[in-house]
Amino acid sequence: MKLVPLGDRVVLKQLLAEETTKSGIVLPGQAKEKPQQAEVVAVGPGGMIDGKEVTMQVKVGDKVIYSKYAGTEVKLDDEEYIVVKQNDILAVVEN
Repeated sequence: MKLVPLGDRVVLKQLLAEETTKSGIVLPGQAKEKPQQAEVVAVGPGGMIDGKEVTMQVKVGDKVIYSKYAGTEVKLDDEEYIVVKQNDILAVVEN
């Protein structure tokens, strides 16, 4: 199975959160925040959304930062994904 987003939606896969800080402190489970960085797995076609032309600005493989409470979490084939609207993506991380 694979997820195919519609309209201006994007399927993200969260990147793993680090469990230790840069100074070497190990974070217990409850102290860890949900990471807001993810990799784009699938991108919708864009097009006319609510009467406006939407051009998709992200592509598969991009690493992005998204809004903390955005999207819908989906579990498919033991993998967890987040489906968000493109405007919930705040930035693309470039090297």
